[in-house]
Amino acid sequence: MPNSRIAALAFAADVTAVIVFAAVGRLSHGESGDLLALLGTAAPFLIGLVAAWVTPAVRAAPTGWRAGIAVLLGSAVLGLLLRAGFTGRLPLTFAMIAFGSLAVLLLGWRALSIAVAHGAAQHVR
Repeated sequence: MPNSRIAALAFAADVTAVIVFAAVGRLSHGESGDLLALLGTAAPFLIGLVAAWVTPAVRAAPTGWRAGIAVLLGSAVLGLLLRAGFTGRLPLTFAMIAFGSLAVLLLGWRALSIAVAHGAAQHVR
């Protein structure tokens, strides 16, 4: 698979992870499930995600651990700061849950990808 296709799939997986994070959060708080509200919740984290994706560390190897950490930090840290700016508050428990949830989602698919690639390489030998 060409590198640009891998990068596009990795970006799509990251965007999906952030949207799933926002959707689960909204559902767990009994908030509206409409698309516009979901995008409003996801927006600060998606902005952080895009900011991370413009860095060379992410673009060089988007499925690797270094990229995963950069995307997590961009999405979570910048996302939380933007959300605090939009809402005027940032409860510590929300920040901790958001960071942990995004870590599971953004690093989780990379762990699966690495495990599958490793398994496929072992199978070829």
